[in-house]
Amino acid sequence: MAESQSRQLHRLSALRIAKLVDPGYYADGGGLYFQISSSGSRSWIYQFKLFGRSREMGLGSATTISLAEARAEAARCRALVKDKIDPIEARKEAHRKAAAEGATLFRDAAAAYIEKMSPSWKNKKHAQQWANTLTTYAYPVIGDVDVRHIDTPMLVRILQPIWSAKRETAGRVRGRIENILDAEKVLGHRDGDNPARWRGHLDKVLAKRKRAVRHFPALPWADIPEFMPKLEAKEEEGSRSAVMLHLVILTVCRTNEIRGARPEEFDLRHKIWTIPGERMKMGLPHRVPLCDIACELVKKAMQTARYGYLFPGDKKGAPLSNMAMLELLDGMGYSEITVHGFRSTFQDWAEEYGEYPEVLADKAIAHKTGNKARRAYQRGDMLERRRKMMEHWSQYCAGVSATVMSITPPGVQAVA
Repeated sequence: MAESQSRQLHRLSALRIAKLVDPGYYADGGGLYFQISSSGSRSWIYQFKLFGRSREMGLGSATTISLAEARAEAARCRALVKDKIDPIEARKEAHRKAAAEGATLFRDAAAAYIEKMSPSWKNKKHAQQWANTLTTYAYPVIGDVDVRHIDTPMLVRILQPIWSAKRETAGRVRGRIENILDAEKVLGHRDGDNPARWRGHLDKVLAKRKRAVRHFPALPWADIPEFMPKLEAKEEEGSRSAVMLHLVILTVCRTNEIRGARPEEFDLRHKIWTIPGERMKMGLPHRVPLCDIACELVKKAMQTARYGYLFPGDKKGAPLSNMAMLELLDGMGYSEITVHGFRSTFQDWAEEYGEYPEVLADKAIAHKTGNKARRAYQRGDMLERRRKMMEHWSQYCAGVSATVMSITPPGVQAVA
């Protein structure tokens, strides 16, 4: 198990961790592992053996817990194991003790707040979104802390790692924590100022972020499962622009990339669409993994292909007009959004719901990834990893996937 396999401590480094992208368990030593799941989420795991029984304990997300902090927690767990104390049971006992002393743990306060407020929320998925973001970012730091003891340094520890990289998510996490702590103050469970307050407080220690300019109004990702049946109804009516828009959503391509699509670009046997460089913004060919539904859409479109275009227009020798999909959206009652905006919808979904790495979402929408150093380590197109993500996206759009796709834990993998 972990102790026999990982005698050497501190095998990893922050730089090495930043370069890792393949799913697996990476040993730091002493039972501590850095885990990358199949969905791309990154977390810390402590493995130990006690009384002949092997156990695994989650230490939290690597987004909010640094390598040094994970090592410190693993050292504390090793000390407990050395004294024949199960760290998992010790953590449970600490929770029971806090409850007996009348403490209100943040995770309990959050659950109570969500339960009370969710009936008043217009979108039924908001409760799930609240739970997902708090579980990922807040609970590893303050989940088991009495609400009376939550302070500003804890909030900075939660927010700082995602403040620039995940702008929208960080803002939502801060606001949700602020609301929960405000409610706890009203209930008499804490007093003093709210450490999650932005104006006149956190704005003094976290860099002010420039508001992102959205040139392309987008449909919120939580509304996609409600939108898709309406789009499919248009497909059943024989709308070519509906089929085209459906394929745009599932492939997150740009309008000119889909308008110029030709049947020979699609390899349905291997479920790949290769877009020539001349139609790509960066001038390089782009491979798009096709989910099962996307393949069916392409087959359907091929039945009416002509002039060499997958989606021919009414004008001879030309593809479908670039206004066709906008007119479709307008007719469906969605005049406030744009076709290009579905790329933003996907990107927000990948970050906030699927919790996929930013580089993977960037590859999917054919954006230049990160800085020069990061691009040096991401020369490939990560096709097969993107394939899993895009299949997950298609399931979510179809209303099938209510949670992140199930993951089969990979085998233990040590870093040489």
